Amino acid sequence: MLHAGAEAIGVIEGAAETTASLLKLASGWWSDRVRRRKPLVVAGYTLASAVRPLVALANSAGTVLAIRLADRVGKGIRTSPRDALIADAVPVAQRGRAFGLHRAGDHMGAVIGPLIAFAVLRWTTLSLRALFLLAAIPGALAVIALVVGVKETPRPVTPPRSEGAAASRPRLGAGLPRRFWAYLAVLVVFTLGNSSDAFLLLRASQLGVSAALIPILWAMLHVVKAGTSTPAGTLSDRVGRVPLIVGGWLVYALVYLAFGRAGATWQAWALFAVYGTYFGLTEGVEKALVADLVPTEKRGAGFGWYNLAIGLGALPASVIFGVVWDRYGAARAFELGAALSALAAVGLVVVMRGRRVATAA
Repeated sequence: MLHAGAEAIGVIEGAAETTASLLKLASGWWSDRVRRRKPLVVAGYTLASAVRPLVALANSAGTVLAIRLADRVGKGIRTSPRDALIADAVPVAQRGRAFGLHRAGDHMGAVIGPLIAFAVLRWTTLSLRALFLLAAIPGALAVIALVVGVKETPRPVTPPRSEGAAASRPRLGAGLPRRFWAYLAVLVVFTLGNSSDAFLLLRASQLGVSAALIPILWAMLHVVKAGTSTPAGTLSDRVGRVPLIVGGWLVYALVYLAFGRAGATWQAWALFAVYGTYFGLTEGVEKALVADLVPTEKRGAGFGWYNLAIGLGALPASVIFGVVWDRYGAARAFELGAALSALAAVGLVVVMRGRRVATAA
């Protein structure tokens, strides 16, 4: 509707995700230093739920960017404390399953939303802008459910043991092991090839998927994500995190190569279905590996650094992808993403060599 090209999409999505990731580090670190993580989680969800429907009022790409940035501020405040809250609540032997279940629930919500959007666009006279305004309803329900339903036991907080200036200026990365930092370095490499999914929707449109069917395509993707996340997380508790993550990144590489060469509408549908397995294999398992690698008292900071590493790659990844697409074509852009994901898969095997499975950690 706003006539923005691939480069504009890249800037908007990349800037939004990078903003969120910077805040995820600060909120995760702070959640380790206070007795309760829940207030940060509630604040983040409330802000995002309030500003997201304002997309309906946007009349330029710049306005969309401002709204997306505010939405991602909310995400930045809530994500790391929420992930640490999940890790706090379960034993290590069920950690992968817990994060997989969280991702499955998130994706099931993302299935219902596009289906409602499809029904509204197909069978009512409401506009796309009105549809965005309706998003305020599930947002408000989510915040109410969080406030009423989530119970957190206050945690004991250990004060800094150092004295003087060091105690007043604690380092954000102190106490985190070397292997954790190596893991983050590999994640940055992968993220540089992991551009916004908005490009996949743009590619699907080029392949002939109509605007009215885009919500159905998106819903199908989330059905696959939801169906694979919990089994993959459970499997990672048994065989280890690395095989699942490496497998998922290789699936990503193959799907991106295929997207660059696709030439028919049915191929877009098939590739989106396979693409969903990449998320199932990696999203929850990557977070479970963070919890495996960092000390309990540094869990919030660990998730903060994890999210920051992803965010540092998000802006250049989407901008570079958009530039390559506009300058050299979609095939070259997708090949770049595939190459970086394959390189990251090899790197993860190297840096995690000899690590025991989660249940033995």
